[in-house]
Amino acid sequence: MTTYIIRRVLGFIPVLFGVTLFTFVLVRAIPGGPFDTEKGLPPTVMANRMAQYHFDWPVSKQFLSYIAGDDIVAVITGDEDARNGTSRGLIRGDFGMSTAYRNQSVTDIIATALPTSAQLGILSLLLALLIGIPAGTIAALRQNTWVDYVTTFVAVIFLSIPNMVLSPILIWVLALKLNLLPVAGWGAQPPYILGIIPQVADWNIEYFQHAVMPVFALGTASAAGIARLTRGSLLQVIREDYMRTARAKGLKERTIIVLHGLKNGLIPVVTILGPTFAALVTGTFIVEQFFGINGLGKHFVQSVGNRDYTLLMGVTLLYSVLLVISNLVVDISYAWLDPRIRFD
Repeated sequence: MTTYIIRRVLGFIPVLFGVTLFTFVLVRAIPGGPFDTEKGLPPTVMANRMAQYHFDWPVSKQFLSYIAGDDIVAVITGDEDARNGTSRGLIRGDFGMSTAYRNQSVTDIIATALPTSAQLGILSLLLALLIGIPAGTIAALRQNTWVDYVTTFVAVIFLSIPNMVLSPILIWVLALKLNLLPVAGWGAQPPYILGIIPQVADWNIEYFQHAVMPVFALGTASAAGIARLTRGSLLQVIREDYMRTARAKGLKERTIIVLHGLKNGLIPVVTILGPTFAALVTGTFIVEQFFGINGLGKHFVQSVGNRDYTLLMGVTLLYSVLLVISNLVVDISYAWLDPRIRFD
């Protein structure tokens, strides 16, 4: 297992490098520039702003500066003026300075927005698991009954309703018409415990009131998908020989389902949890926009409109890192769910 993990971690390096290169070139191919919205800037001021962020350099030289830092650029290209730059390079943890948020680094923006998106994502994932796995299990055990039909129908409904439709419906009904929940915002404010957990004083009714609608809008679609996968996988597992052997031994039906059936039946569910976790934790763009949540999703959308190259790169790379890590955790969990799976 250790050899497999080391091999996978080393394999992340070319993957993340390829994502960085592709994203770097792609964002600069978008029509417009980071300072086009600032109308009326004198040519001299525009030239100085472009030079400040190295946008007047060739793309290859910009990429080298972004990856390795301006001092390395000076050594490789012989451009001594590059030493006056501020970029320390991605390899030293420097995501650069935002072009839209003056005097703010991308690292600071991510550090401020990520905890909120992570709280929203983790709560949504917990809701999806708490609803999806029991619903799928009950549907499989009650196959071709009204319970199975109702569960499947509800799952299809929530899978078919996108966030951009469900979010305004929740706001209109629960916040505007019934006045039960706040329209927008998030109920906890930094500083957080361990950088992500709200303070004890923030765990109150106001926090959960702010969380209900966005968590429901995010979690229901994932719950529906998990329920369908759980149902389909468990229907296959309960017909296996080892399930009949367990019943022949006289084990209780609940023990058979939970310890033997559900454990092996969760492998397809665990497979989708990797990308689902990464997507939810880094912020779902539409939901954060609708509910006015200051998370990474909101910054990502705004960075595209503002042509904020460095912020757009930072959020994309963060999502990529979370995605490869969560997929590694998923692969490792296979060995625990099914002892027949070996990686070494």
